[in-house]
Amino acid sequence: MDFIVPMATQALLPVTGGNAVFPVRRVYCVGQNYASHVAEIGGDSRQPPFFFSKPPDALVPGGGKIAYPPRTSNLQHEVELVVALLDGGADIPVEQALARVFGYAVGIDLTRRDLQSQAKEKGRPWEMSKAFDQSGPIGTLTPATQCGHLTAGCVWLTVNGDTRQDDDIGQMIWNVAEVIANLSTYVTLAAGDLIFTGTPSGVSTVTRGDLIECGIDGVGCLTIELV
Repeated sequence: MDFIVPMATQALLPVTGGNAVFPVRRVYCVGQNYASHVAEIGGDSRQPPFFFSKPPDALVPGGGKIAYPPRTSNLQHEVELVVALLDGGADIPVEQALARVFGYAVGIDLTRRDLQSQAKEKGRPWEMSKAFDQSGPIGTLTPATQCGHLTAGCVWLTVNGDTRQDDDIGQMIWNVAEVIANLSTYVTLAAGDLIFTGTPSGVSTVTRGDLIECGIDGVGCLTIELV
């Protein structure tokens, strides 16, 4: 078989405790999944979850230096618990959802907030505000066999040493099992899928030169520098 252009590089995430890697299939994200974040943007705290996507090649495994993106003057950070699936399916019952989980990581959903606001005002898609190059820094995956299925734990983010986000993943409006079950009513999930599960309050604007550090208890930490 001859390829007209080279095959795209497969997105691979490192896994804690060995040389194994996790190949990524799709990347889903949950919007407005912490009551504190919904409150700061003026929304209703118990609406059904909604979803958007990032392309797998927007992921930046391990973080590090991230290029400040073009076409924005209001880049913002959103620290999130990321769920990695080892199995999928459609219409997954809530009580069976966690059996599909391989592990967890800390991730950052970088957002061109000005472009998102413009899209919302005009009823247009969010892709260019969420799915741009290097918009998904992500840390090492910790298998659920090591960390368990998390129901609580501090989620935090600092910018140049100043705390911007500080909450608990137990405050998610829709927990991990509910998110998986709900998403599986829209699409058939599969092994290799990632789900960014939403961010707490405290999102703020960052600029070139900023050092962003974040973490989730029991999962790990992640550092990026905007250049």
